Amino acid sequence: MKIFGIDIIGGSVRSRTRKPVFALTVRDAGEIKDTAEVSLYRLIRRINAEQPDILAVDSLQEISQNVQDLVAFMQMLPPATKVVLVTRGMHQEPESLQQVAARYNIRLQNKLDPYSESKTIAHVAELGAGSEVIVFDDTCGITVSRNRSLGKGGWSQNRYARKVNGAVLVKSREIESRLKEKGLRFEKTEYAGFGGMKRVHFHVFAGRKQIPVQAGRSMDYQVRIAAGRLDKIRFVSQNTRKKHVIVGIDPGTTVGIVVLDMEGNLLKLKSARRMSLSDWTQEIADIGNPVVVASDVAQMPMSVEKIRRAFNAVPYTPKVSKTQDDKAALCNAYGLPYGNDHERDSLSAALDAYKFYRQKFQIIEKRIPAGYDLDIVRAGIIRGYSPEQIISDLIPSARAFANATASQVSGENGHAESSVSPISSVSDADSLGSASALRTAQLEGMIKDLRNHIDDIRKELKDKEAEIKSLKKQLSAERTERFEKRKENQTIAERDNQIISVKKLLRKQERENRRLQRKIKRLKEFNDFNEDDAARYIPVKVLSALTKEELKEMDDELGIREGDIIYPVRTDGWGNAAVSYLSDSLVRA
Repeated sequence: MKIFGIDIIGGSVRSRTRKPVFALTVRDAGEIKDTAEVSLYRLIRRINAEQPDILAVDSLQEISQNVQDLVAFMQMLPPATKVVLVTRGMHQEPESLQQVAARYNIRLQNKLDPYSESKTIAHVAELGAGSEVIVFDDTCGITVSRNRSLGKGGWSQNRYARKVNGAVLVKSREIESRLKEKGLRFEKTEYAGFGGMKRVHFHVFAGRKQIPVQAGRSMDYQVRIAAGRLDKIRFVSQNTRKKHVIVGIDPGTTVGIVVLDMEGNLLKLKSARRMSLSDWTQEIADIGNPVVVASDVAQMPMSVEKIRRAFNAVPYTPKVSKTQDDKAALCNAYGLPYGNDHERDSLSAALDAYKFYRQKFQIIEKRIPAGYDLDIVRAGIIRGYSPEQIISDLIPSARAFANATASQVSGENGHAESSVSPISSVSDADSLGSASALRTAQLEGMIKDLRNHIDDIRKELKDKEAEIKSLKKQLSAERTERFEKRKENQTIAERDNQIISVKKLLRKQERENRRLQRKIKRLKEFNDFNEDDAARYIPVKVLSALTKEELKEMDDELGIREGDIIYPVRTDGWGNAAVSYLSDSLVRA
């Protein structure tokens, strides 16, 4: 199975200037065959050339900006290529790529690296994660039309139209014959033209995969195929298997039931009266496949035991019945709310069972390689299987890995056979010693695993401490740099304000200087009259209007002295203030 996994590097389908560029990872037969950087156009060309089984994405927003755009994009893909959204969960709930990868024990090396994400997307899609995106229904439209314009006409117009329309008619009859040979039901609509057909449309009641016709064009005609569009997008999970769950039950007149998944997430919390055991059994079965059925008392009640037997689940009861305070404390520790005492008791039973198995999960999951569904692994651990048995028996596709592991174990004794299973290796161990020796070997193996786990935790802690120290140094340096920059900006702002103030003062002084220069110039001209000129000319000071304001302005510029003659150009608007000002100045006239 060939899978294309993509993750966007840059750009956007919404941008008119920067088109999207994708990191592409090609997986085939469980191996990475190629990684490349492609544009959207080259991605579509490569998909049509190689026709992969799945195009896997983690967000539909990376390939389309709306539903219409998504439909147009999927119309360009081969009919056999499925678009899978890996972040759409088994129960149609949205998830992050990290959550999806963790479910299959895959570690996302760098979530900021598009190539790392595209590899993870392709890998989890190959393992069955995500949901198929469906936008087309089981109908299809085939249109045969002219590929040429008949033009304005001429001597050979009729012959030319007859040739083109005839080609459309011949091609439509060929398609009709193929549809009948395939046994497909269809409706045909014809638009007649001179000498043939202008256009023929087939509405076929079958999906794109069943259509025995390909889109294309020739000199005279073109064939277009468009699948029927659904009213809204549908998501169909690739993995139809139900989740393995832990169920806590509090029996009585009012029954409380809690369902947790293998990661301790709450899936269902309910209490009700007058419901039969069959009703509760059906409701639990609709949610998931119970692996553990837990009770909050040391002796499991018979009604809970009946539900457990119906699912062949593993029973869990505490060694000593818990008090109400212990139950409330356990529920509060996980931050899960409850509505009444029955819900509290069932929730505490389920959480107690999960807490009991959680440490086993963490230890054994270290021995499980990447690429295996941890939900199945955890269910196998609860049922008492070894990691090798889980991989070989519960996950048939991983049998080769188990055989290789068993070969390494037997190779320590001087021989290795790829067909040796973990169960046969256990039998060989029994033949080498007594049951106590085997038990000792198992305990030593567990001790070794625990020590390795402790070493891993210490190493991880050391790395975290070094990272924290480095980040603190970086933070301190950035704070110092920001403080110095802020101080520098503040100094620059103060200097800018001073410069603005000085510039304003300078402009004011320049205006005053120009005014005084004009006054000096006029005074010089007025004082240049000599005695001869005074005998021939009478100096007159011209006033634009006989107002007090104009008189003050003249007094500032030329000065008004005793004996001056003032000539007002306009006398309208004068008043007592202007007359008083002239009287006080002792002008001649």
